Amino acid sequence: MSWDPYAALGVSRSASADEIRSAYRKLAKELHPDVRPNDKAAEERFKRATAAFNLLGDPALKARFDRGEIDAEGGERQQGYSYRTGGGRTQSGYSGAGESVFDLGDIFSDLFGSAGAGGARQAPFGKMRGRDIRLPLEIDFIDAVRGGRKRVQMSDGRTLDVAVPAGVTEGQVLRLKSQGGAGVQGGPPGDALVELKIRPHAFFRRDGDDVHLDLQISIVEAVEGAKIQVPTATGSVALTIPEGSNTGKILRLKGKGVGERGDQLVHLKVMLPDVMDEDLKRFVKKWSRRDYTPPRPPG
Repeated sequence: MSWDPYAALGVSRSASADEIRSAYRKLAKELHPDVRPNDKAAEERFKRATAAFNLLGDPALKARFDRGEIDAEGGERQQGYSYRTGGGRTQSGYSGAGESVFDLGDIFSDLFGSAGAGGARQAPFGKMRGRDIRLPLEIDFIDAVRGGRKRVQMSDGRTLDVAVPAGVTEGQVLRLKSQGGAGVQGGPPGDALVELKIRPHAFFRRDGDDVHLDLQISIVEAVEGAKIQVPTATGSVALTIPEGSNTGKILRLKGKGVGERGDQLVHLKVMLPDVMDEDLKRFVKKWSRRDYTPPRPPG
């Protein structure tokens, strides 16, 4: 035997099943590559501890190892000796029937959450999928509508280019395949899960696929009508303001919202000049409809 699985876990040969499990949990939490990235020594200790747990965590394999029938790698000690039990166990020591009382997937689910478990034990001696890693990414309102490419920084120093699709929403998660935690013992890497946060815009707001804009217009534009340029999420467009428009009137720009189904809804607000000149005051005094009162709530 080239190495001692009991020593790898730091337990005695009389250790109980619970003690073996507890020892491995402690080592996995301390040494997992996602916890200590780029630490080759810790990674090697983790692999050795995983191999030891795969052996000692299986009662049948542990008993055979203790009797000297197999070595720490699960190989037969007697030349040409092979065996098979009712659970489908072959010389490698891996059981397709899942007879072991321990499951690496359960342990890593406890330690890192279900996304990091990588499923149940997939191969002998700890081959398993790496853990998924969640990353926040803050983007502008316009980028959320139009889409674009952004860069996100990983905790291990890597940078990832993220293709943000047009029309993404607050809290949406983009999955980057195989960009998460490293796999163990040759297992596949996990994914990077990029969670989007959208910065509020200075004057646009979104409701489903529609974009809303409050637009201030002058009293002349409201009375006489006008054609003016207004911003949209995809660029400036011409908007016709009908004659006699009033505050609260909503004008719709088809297809200028989010995607093909979204529109931009322009809410008009008639604004008087900051300074009331004498001409405007004389006009109001002589206006034939100066006694007009718009509808108001009762009270």
